[in-house]
Amino acid sequence: MLWFIVSMIILGLIAGAVARLVVPGQDPMGIPGTILLGVVGSFIGGLLGYVLFGHDLSEGALQPSGIIGSIIGAIVALLVWRAVHGRTSVRH
Repeated sequence: MLWFIVSMIILGLIAGAVARLVVPGQDPMGIPGTILLGVVGSFIGGLLGYVLFGHDLSEGALQPSGIIGSIIGAIVALLVWRAVHGRTSVRH
C-alpha cells in the first residue's frame, strides 16, 4: 500500500509537471498542486482508457493509468480547471 502511494505521488509529479509545460500560460500552483493535478490526471487517463479501449473491465472505470494516460489526463484536468477557474475569478 505504501509503495502504491509513493508511486502515485511520483507519477503525479511527473505527469503534472509535463502537463504544465505542454499547456501554455501561467498556473498559480506549487508542487503539491502539481502532484494533485497529476494524480487526478492519472485517474482521468484511466477513465478515458476504460471508455475508449475497454481495457481492464474487471477493475472498473476509476483506475490509475500509465504515464502517457496520466499526462493526457492531466492536460485535460488542467484545461478544465482553467476554464472553471477563469469564469469564477474576477480579473482586474
